[in-house]
Amino acid sequence: MKITISKEDYLKTIAEAESEGETVIAATLARWLHISPPAVTAGVHRLKRDGLIRVGKEGRIQLTLPGREIADRLLNRHHLIERMLTEIFGMEWYKVHDEAERLEHAVSEDFEQKLIAMLGTTKDCPHGNVVGSDTPQDRRKRGWIPLDEVQTPGNFRLVSVYERDRLMLEFLESLKLRPGAQFSWVGRNYDETVTLQLDGQTLQIGAPVARRVWVAAAKAGKN
Repeated sequence: MKITISKEDYLKTIAEAESEGETVIAATLARWLHISPPAVTAGVHRLKRDGLIRVGKEGRIQLTLPGREIADRLLNRHHLIERMLTEIFGMEWYKVHDEAERLEHAVSEDFEQKLIAMLGTTKDCPHGNVVGSDTPQDRRKRGWIPLDEVQTPGNFRLVSVYERDRLMLEFLESLKLRPGAQFSWVGRNYDETVTLQLDGQTLQIGAPVARRVWVAAAKAGKN
C-alpha cells in the first residue's frame, strides 16, 4: 500500500479535528482541507479501502490503528518542525504552522531522529499544544478551559491556541496575547466580547477567538 501525501493529509486532518472535539464526517474534511465534497468522497473511499479508516452508519469517520499510527507520525513531525523553526531558526511563533505544513512530508526518518536528539519530545509546540493527539477532555483534565468559559475575574495564563488560523494568530500577536502571556480577566460584555487587562492595556476579545484560546489560572506570585 502506497502512502501518498494526500492520504497523510487526510489522516492527520482527522486526528486534528478530533483533537478539537469535532465529530469527523465527510463535510468536516471538506471544510478543514478546503476541497470539494466529491474529492472528499473519493479520498474517503481510498482510505477505507486501504484499511486506514472506518466509516460508521451515520457517516462518522474514525482512524483505524494503522491510520492512527500514520497520523501520529505526521503530528509528531509537524510538532518537531515547528519547534525547530522557532528554537533553532528564530521564526515567529505565529508563522511556523504554515511552514511546518509544507515541510512535514519531506522530512526523512534520519532527519526526524536528529531533531528528536536535539530537541527532545516532551516540550510543547510554539502554540502551547502537546505533541500528538490532545482532546478538549485531555486539556480540561489538566485544568485548562477555553477563554470564553471564564466566569470570574482573576489572573490567567494563555496556555494553548488553535494554530490553524494564521489571521487569528497574527491578531493575538498584535495584542501580545501569545502562549505564556499572563493577563487579568475583567468581565464579559453584552456583545459576548470579554475584557482583558494585559501590560496596562485593556483588550476586547470576541467570542470566535475566545472559543479557540485555552487558559489556566495563573500561579500566585507569577508575573
